[in-house]
Amino acid sequence: MSQTIKIVIAEDISKIAEALKEKIELAVEFKVVDVVPNGEAMIKRLENNHAVDVVLMDINMPEMDGVQATEIISNRWPNIKIIMCTVFDNEQNIFEAIMAGASGYLLKDETPAKVHKAIYEAIEGGAPMSSMIAKKALSLIKKGRPTEVVIEKDYELTKREMDVLEQIAKGLSYDQISENLFISYGTARKHVENIYKKMRVHNKIEAIEKAKKSGLI
Repeated sequence: MSQTIKIVIAEDISKIAEALKEKIELAVEFKVVDVVPNGEAMIKRLENNHAVDVVLMDINMPEMDGVQATEIISNRWPNIKIIMCTVFDNEQNIFEAIMAGASGYLLKDETPAKVHKAIYEAIEGGAPMSSMIAKKALSLIKKGRPTEVVIEKDYELTKREMDVLEQIAKGLSYDQISENLFISYGTARKHVENIYKKMRVHNKIEAIEKAKKSGLI
């Protein structure tokens, strides 16, 4: 490709972000146009300027993690390719990243050549993965694990949050929830915010759909 490929890195550890930036820019056709510390900052950055080709996304970050940010970006800017770039290679992370819309999944210790190749593959519509990740992804398919992961996941909701989730599923308002559960309006709203954060959803409809698929309600 003759034109410059614009890349943004989401990484909360500055030394790792800088090392990744240096690794990427060893190829003259790649340009890291920005580095942000978390998913929330990534969304704000793209809202200001989404002329970006590829995002390299960490998973565990403060404020908003990489999976939640990937879901938002995939829905709002589907032309941007997202490659998860992390030290975590467990099956749950792989599954959630793929379901969120990630184009690929790399471990942070990959060589510059492999990172460059992955970026090209993602842009061309491929699904680049580190060899270890690819093996685990195949294992997920063979074992039928994705379905089990969704059904078994409880998102670590508290008993009170489960009560509120059930009220949400009935289509009740904050006022009605607070009255039924004998809590204040503000407390009801805070519980709903916590539910959205834990379930990685953005509204009541998404929360209800995800809860049903997970067998919570």
